[in-house]
Amino acid sequence: MSSTPANNDDDTPKDPLQEMLANLLGGKGMEGFDPAELAKAAGLPSDPNALAQMFSQVQAMMSGSSDTPVNWDLARDAARKAAAGDDPSVTAAQQQAVDEALRLAEMWLDPVTDLAATAIIGRAWSRAEWVEETLGTWQRLTEPVANSIAFAISKAMNEQLPEEMKSAMGGAASMMQNMGGALFGLQLGQAVGALAKEVLGSTDIGIPLADLQMALIPANIKAFGEGLEVPEQEILLYLALREAAHARLFVQVPWLRGHLLGAIESYARGIHIDMSRIEDLAQNLDPSNPEAMQDALSQGVFMPARTPEQDAALAKLETALALVEGWVDELSFEAAANLPAAAAIRETIRRRRATGGPAEHAFGSLVGLELRPRRLREAAALWASLKEQRGIAGRDAIWAHPDLLPTATDLDDAAGFSARRSLEDASESDVDAALAKLLDGGFDDTPSGDAEPDTDK
Repeated sequence: MSSTPANNDDDTPKDPLQEMLANLLGGKGMEGFDPAELAKAAGLPSDPNALAQMFSQVQAMMSGSSDTPVNWDLARDAARKAAAGDDPSVTAAQQQAVDEALRLAEMWLDPVTDLAATAIIGRAWSRAEWVEETLGTWQRLTEPVANSIAFAISKAMNEQLPEEMKSAMGGAASMMQNMGGALFGLQLGQAVGALAKEVLGSTDIGIPLADLQMALIPANIKAFGEGLEVPEQEILLYLALREAAHARLFVQVPWLRGHLLGAIESYARGIHIDMSRIEDLAQNLDPSNPEAMQDALSQGVFMPARTPEQDAALAKLETALALVEGWVDELSFEAAANLPAAAAIRETIRRRRATGGPAEHAFGSLVGLELRPRRLREAAALWASLKEQRGIAGRDAIWAHPDLLPTATDLDDAAGFSARRSLEDASESDVDAALAKLLDGGFDDTPSGDAEPDTDK
């Protein structure tokens, strides 16, 4: 192909980059273009492999689903690539060890909870398997934010165009929206892939990312145990107890998963995108440098300060997460009474959950939400107190309905929870009794203290 730019019908030279953009907007794709020629015109490196990778990334960013602007296939690919480094396949011995540990954990949990064991078969996952099994839930949790960001980037990029170009690029809106969705998908995939290297099981962050599954990740458990000076078998058993306790809770309390995921979705829908920061990104947007764009996303460039309503929603969500994690923490420790290192493992997990890992922080920056039970210790103390006051069955009966769950105030004063709930129950009973009596016609309309009229006079 000649290095001379192609001519149009009126013999006016046409810039190869402009011609490529026009074809992209017209739906013709990259057909008929010589990447080396385009690289020369754009001042890009002429290495064929680098060019192929760059154009592949650009094409992926231009494509999108008709149902959503976010390219979830791109997110899945990015997640798998991020999780792929040093991700050994699960061996038969590891699968057997995990299966046996989870079966034993179920037996140890039976005496310490009134919630019945599940019939779920335990599994051992590689990091890539964790990505595949959980990405659907990540999509559900982040889609409200992802769509908002995609639309915001599309709007900001369109506003950055010179007036003389807007009419010529009337078809660019969907392309720009797809690019915004692709940017978010890339960064979400990176965050999920990084999380795959930190999590220990399917419920390690306190929510059931994989519906009705019970699984542990041997490669991450091995890394977790390094430096603890605790036998690997004890660590595996303790983590199996936590995974099995989570599974019992979410299976036997069927409303709980939807309650948590719904709270997260509501919080995400309330996030408002910081348009000024979007505009700054749009001004410097370079499709050939996805790393720079992902860095901007990972720093939380779209997340403004939370509103009071968002703070209230977050407080409710954090209380729910703390109650789940506190219950699991308390039961796991009680069931692990035969493990010499149970206290040390418990404390390590508590600190780990309270601070969060690097990948969890990256995810938090991306969607404005960190899934950490900040009040885990207070919640565990509350469940211990309720067991003393009500017994195992009475404690676990609180999960029967969301209205029965303790509040943030109860975490502040665990000992007074039952007293406050008794007063509330008594007040409700008085109201119910009065209403029933009124409906039955049992109230006398005569004012109290007034004498009946004397009709004999």
